[in-house]
Amino acid sequence: MSSLQDQLKNLGFASSATAPAAENDNTVAIDTSVPVRIQRQTKGRKGKGVTVLMDLPDQPALLQEFASALRKACGVGGSVKNDTIELQGDQRQPAQKWLEQKGFKVKQAGG
Repeated sequence: MSSLQDQLKNLGFASSATAPAAENDNTVAIDTSVPVRIQRQTKGRKGKGVTVLMDLPDQPALLQEFASALRKACGVGGSVKNDTIELQGDQRQPAQKWLEQKGFKVKQAGG
C-alpha cells in the first residue's frame, strides 16, 4: 500500500513542500472615481437619525469590510442594506474623513 503523499500525488494534489505559493487575492481594484454620497436620514426611522453612504463599489464583501471599519472608526453601530452602509447617528464628518483617507471623493447629499 502506498503512502498518503503518493495517493494524493496520484489524484493530482501536490505535497505542501512542492505546492506553489498562493497568490494574494486580497487586492481588489476599487473604482474611486465615482463620488460617494453621504446623507443623514430620519424618515421612516421613528425620528432616529442615521448616516447613509451611497454609491460605494458594488462588492458585498468589500461593503462588509468597509462597514466594519467605519463602525470601529466612528464608535457606533451600523449595517449594510441595499448596497449602502448605514451608521447610527450623525457620522457624516468622521465617515467623510475615513473615506477620503481611502482615496474616495465624497459629496454630502441632502440637508
